[in-house]
Amino acid sequence: MATLVDLVTRSLADETRREFDRRVDDQAARLTDALRAGRLDNPSFGLGFELETYAVDADCRLARVPDAVFESDCERELGVHNVECNTDPATFDGPGIASQAAQLRRHYRSAQAAAADAGVELVLDAMWTIPPSEGTRAYLSAVREREGVSIAENMTASPRYCAIDNDVLAQTDGSVSLSVPGVDERFPTILFESLTSSIQPHVQVPDVEAFPRYYNTAVRTLGPILALATNAPLLPPDLYDPDATDDPYRLLEATPHELRIPVFEQSIDDAWEKVRFPEEISTAADTLEALVADPTCAPFLREWLADGDRETFADRFWELDHKRGTYWRWLRTVIGGQPVDRGDRWSIRIEYRPLPTQPTIAENVAFQCLVAGLVYGLCAADHPLATLDRDAAERSFYEAVDRGLEADLAWITADGHRTSDRTEIFGELFAFARRGLRERGVSSETIETYLAPLEARAAERTTPSRWKLARVRDHLEAGERFEDAVRAMQREYVRRAGGDEPITQWS
Repeated sequence: MATLVDLVTRSLADETRREFDRRVDDQAARLTDALRAGRLDNPSFGLGFELETYAVDADCRLARVPDAVFESDCERELGVHNVECNTDPATFDGPGIASQAAQLRRHYRSAQAAAADAGVELVLDAMWTIPPSEGTRAYLSAVREREGVSIAENMTASPRYCAIDNDVLAQTDGSVSLSVPGVDERFPTILFESLTSSIQPHVQVPDVEAFPRYYNTAVRTLGPILALATNAPLLPPDLYDPDATDDPYRLLEATPHELRIPVFEQSIDDAWEKVRFPEEISTAADTLEALVADPTCAPFLREWLADGDRETFADRFWELDHKRGTYWRWLRTVIGGQPVDRGDRWSIRIEYRPLPTQPTIAENVAFQCLVAGLVYGLCAADHPLATLDRDAAERSFYEAVDRGLEADLAWITADGHRTSDRTEIFGELFAFARRGLRERGVSSETIETYLAPLEARAAERTTPSRWKLARVRDHLEAGERFEDAVRAMQREYVRRAGGDEPITQWS
């Protein structure tokens, strides 16, 4: 069996890239034909979910995820401290939402129990801030060379991750930069992306012809929904320049509310502009054209990793699906995944990617309900939001990254006028999310269980990022140093996360 170094070396070879691109072109053409033939139409809308967390020890320092966690329904992620839980697809209705919530709770509790047996805890959080004992720079920069391949010691030993890392480094003279308020660093690996954890709600659309309307509408919701979700305002304090922490209040004012976005973008975009706001589409086939045109990163060939000659989607379109894994738009299309009915069909779905992990399981499920209900409700009502200029939607998104709930957001109202009034925007957002959920047969009780706590965030101007920044200020005003203030905030967050109280009830 090929070793990690062998596979990475093969991946970086010019002949591999040429053969991979040839197969991607061929598979995209065949899949376009399947789209036009109705092969991806399905009986109903569906839901899916991905949840990422990270591990800490008893002192809330970053820790390695124990192997026993991956014997449950969890998967490894980029860093050895990261873990991901996925749900099986379910119908978009009341029972489907209940199934998604039950799966997520079961997977998280099972993983948490396995972690606890090894003396660590999995935290529902978007960015770790208390580093391991060696410090953040040393942890994220620990690299060894083996036969010309750079191996980040705290990166999961996956050929795919290692190949992506080496391909990016080959384009950037061997290091990648991170520049945000108070931090200007270069790292010998993309591993600093593993500072972050996210959630990704998935919405399966049954009608291929209608898909662009749902997709383009979803693009316009990215800013307002992210503004409600922000949860990553601070990096580990030992990364900050001492001059920045000399005036910690100024740093707290300058820092983005959702650092996950610039961290992920900068971990890749020194090499290619691959992590970015999505373009709008005219047809579902446009998403395949965009995927094919995207720069190829870390190509693999099916026969290296897959056996047999099966006829599943993953085997027939293996290279195309592999390339999608490095198509990092904040909204992207997944074609060919498992349909809800598990029949002999494929599917097409929206993967909603900019949202950070939330402090409780219920709040994570709430964002799945908000995303799915809003996109469906807007489209079912023929709401004109999709007419909002795409560039205005992009500015709205990055405003939310920087300022959270104080962002200058952009919206088109139901009667067709442009507004930046946050009360008006969030009023429509929750009204149409409720409408969408009702029309999918979701009970009023379930709707309020999940949407009311998010609506309270807008009303009370409270998000996880605002809570974190406020708690750090409280500790600073009590006379603590910046590093100690961040650690104290983070320990309180870890203690409270994973419970039943939504962030608006944290005092």
